[in-house]
Amino acid sequence: MSVVIPIYQAERRLPSVISDLVPLTGHVLSPRGVPFRVVEVLLVHDCGPDDSARVVRQMEAEHRFVRPIWLSRNFGQHAATLAGMSSSGGDWIVTMDEDGQHDPAYIGSMLDVALDRQASVVYANPTNAAPHGALRNAASRGAKRAVTALSGGADASAFHSYRLVLGEVGRSVAAYAGAGVYLDIALGWVAGTVATAPVELRAEGEQRRSGYSARTLLSHFWRMVLTGGTRGLRLVSVLGVVFALVGLLMAAFVIYRQLVHPAPTEGWTSLIVVMLISTGAILFSLGVIAEYVGVAVNMAMGKPLYVITQDPADGPLGRSRPRP
Repeated sequence: MSVVIPIYQAERRLPSVISDLVPLTGHVLSPRGVPFRVVEVLLVHDCGPDDSARVVRQMEAEHRFVRPIWLSRNFGQHAATLAGMSSSGGDWIVTMDEDGQHDPAYIGSMLDVALDRQASVVYANPTNAAPHGALRNAASRGAKRAVTALSGGADASAFHSYRLVLGEVGRSVAAYAGAGVYLDIALGWVAGTVATAPVELRAEGEQRRSGYSARTLLSHFWRMVLTGGTRGLRLVSVLGVVFALVGLLMAAFVIYRQLVHPAPTEGWTSLIVVMLISTGAILFSLGVIAEYVGVAVNMAMGKPLYVITQDPADGPLGRSRPRP
């Protein structure tokens, strides 16, 4: 197995996360007696604001199974995860967060589910609520339902950052996924059976400010919608049909009223309201179409999903200037 961990703010928690993985680097058995072993842990440094780079180098020096992956800049969690997948070599790939919520002890159970269900992707299904607050958890559930409805088949309710992926599936997705593609949507394009395994989330080891603001979370949700399929464009067509039908009904009502109860034509207020609503619908539709065009343009221009570099401390940027 290859374990991929995106690193953003892991300065304090990373040593304990690696310590939890050490027992799995030997030959261990899953709950149903299936032997497995973690052969590498890929720490993908996503250029966060803390001193995670130093801790990553320390973990590499202390553990032979740790492999750092250095990105040229901050690309985001999903891009960093795909970078780790593309660099992995295991039969299976496990993706985990850096904050210690994901207990490696459940990896064996996830493997059992994958073998029993012949599933190429197994998501963790938490039996307890994530420690993010009731409002954020409710918003997350609502967003997943919306993505499920708009993506045309993908069950977004199962998406989770703690996942077990068949190695060749994960590496293939990392090879062809374009800029802006949501990882779990891309996995759904090629994965056969997708299953879930019950896990219990652990509390974060420390209270820290989340790297996701409200604006970032909304952008995250919108990216899921855009990469989930073309149902958003179909929604634009439906919106046009609905407004056309409403217009016909209003025209029929006005004609009927003039025939039955003739009255002077009035209603500047209602006319302005109709114009504003119609204009808003047109601009909304154009905005949705422009977002899809933007995704296509980024892919056509060759915008990379991520760029892997050498350790900045070993390159030209890490060399001290020579004294005169």
